[in-house]
Amino acid sequence: MSGLITGLVLLALGALAAASSIVARRPDAKEYIDMMVPYQGWFGFITCLWGAWIIISAVLNLNWFTYVPVWWLTYLATGLLNASLGLLLGYALLTKHIFNHNAKAAERGEQIRAIIVPYQTVLGYVAIGLGLWTIAATFLYRIA
Repeated sequence: MSGLITGLVLLALGALAAASSIVARRPDAKEYIDMMVPYQGWFGFITCLWGAWIIISAVLNLNWFTYVPVWWLTYLATGLLNASLGLLLGYALLTKHIFNHNAKAAERGEQIRAIIVPYQTVLGYVAIGLGLWTIAATFLYRIA
């Protein structure tokens, strides 16, 4: 069940991150994306923290790589995308609630954000693809 939720979250993150590109290609998608935009900051804030947890969990469960490398790589990639796109979409809230208390953390957060921003649309499309793969893999894993 968590794979399905993770996949849906990645689809939503990807749609928000690549919104301008998606709307340029499919103007009818604008109304759906506009429904998510008011919650973008909190959604990004929560998924950034969740992504950080997934990355830590993937590292702690590195032994999965020896017997299910595809699933471990998928798990790590979902964590990286959740954390990076969450940082981009929820940066204002992250700065207000977390980075605000530590100048060094705020500086490092801005450096990471500056690196990621040029790739926001590409990461959005990658998140959509990975979200679809995660959903499909969840059902494949249950059947196999």
